[in-house]
Amino acid sequence: MNTTAEKLSSEELVQLESKHGAHNYHPLEVVLSRGEGVHVWDVEGKRYYDFLSAYSAVNQGHCHPKIVAAMIDQAKILTLTSRAFYNDALGPYEKFVTEYFGYDKVLPMNTGAEAVETAIKLCRKWAYEVKGISEDSAKIIVCNGNFHGRTTTIVSFSDDANAKDNFGPFTPGFIRIPYNDTAALEEALKQDNVAGFLVEPIQGEAGVFVPDEGYLATAKSLCNAAGALFIADEVQTGIARTGKLLAVDYEDAKPDIVILGKAISGGAYPVSAVLANDEIMMVIKPGQHGSTFGGNPVAAKVAIAALEVVTDEKLAENAFRLGNIFRAEMNRIIEKTDLVLKVRGKGLLNAIIINDSEDSDTAWNLCVAMKENGLLAKPTHGNIIRFAPPLVMTEEQLMDCVGIIEKTLMNFVK
Repeated sequence: MNTTAEKLSSEELVQLESKHGAHNYHPLEVVLSRGEGVHVWDVEGKRYYDFLSAYSAVNQGHCHPKIVAAMIDQAKILTLTSRAFYNDALGPYEKFVTEYFGYDKVLPMNTGAEAVETAIKLCRKWAYEVKGISEDSAKIIVCNGNFHGRTTTIVSFSDDANAKDNFGPFTPGFIRIPYNDTAALEEALKQDNVAGFLVEPIQGEAGVFVPDEGYLATAKSLCNAAGALFIADEVQTGIARTGKLLAVDYEDAKPDIVILGKAISGGAYPVSAVLANDEIMMVIKPGQHGSTFGGNPVAAKVAIAALEVVTDEKLAENAFRLGNIFRAEMNRIIEKTDLVLKVRGKGLLNAIIINDSEDSDTAWNLCVAMKENGLLAKPTHGNIIRFAPPLVMTEEQLMDCVGIIEKTLMNFVK
């Protein structure tokens, strides 16, 4: 075993992962070793703009000093107690986060997928113990094109063959309907034993699919009328990414259950949360759900610091303003080339649709070319490139990035 501290090249590090790691990702071939604000550096020292933000986990920028300080300070004192005991960080965090988002209770977890699983369990238990649905018969409505994680239950209601094929048998109890279709939701809610509707306010992994204005408010109203819970997965869209604290805030469509993750820690630590009011959350009793690391002291301190940064630095307002500028600039570029069909998004969660088939490698090759020009982004669903920089970006930096994107598109040859 090589235990020396010699510096390995990007190529050597890629080969190490390929040899010793599972091949469950297909990364862009850049090996990053440092990050600060909107920039990351590879092991050879080249600087890039990060236009993915770890799938919107690094909204506050890489290595934000306030978040890092909170993590280090707490890690020196107490890292983990499990929930077998109380700790002096969790209660203050729970008070802070519930007041921050306006809910009675929070159930702390670690990852977005865990939080989605928690919300599913919570919805079902509420359905049996409060709504009165017969046990083991509850149904939850979900949408085509959804991405809520990769656990067995969650991929059970995915329509992405890559996520689902050869992972069965699957968990029953889900009704899948078209996204952005309130008529389909209204019909599905008429079925027996419907407990809730789980939806992404904007479908990020599906290519930043923004629903029609009024979709979320109507969905909430339909759920209320049917006595079903309106559950918003804001893991990617939440924490100021779309120009509001939560994406549902655009329509004042407050969920019965909201699911948070990613940027609730600023990318510094695995933190997720499920928020709901007492009528829903109190169906969970001791021993019925939990996590060894959920609500640990480091996570609590990090999450408070991360959310304070969002408020103190007005990141939602910045995302709203820069997002409008970015889409206007993309539309200007689109008028000059037939390589891009359209841009869509809200705040600083955006995507461009490349004028090629989903099974083409054009979007991938464009991302490789942008990498060479100093900007990192990744395709999703074949012909779509998602752009989601840290929300601490300045207008000057954004325009620099627009220049890189424009240069890449204009110089690109299929």
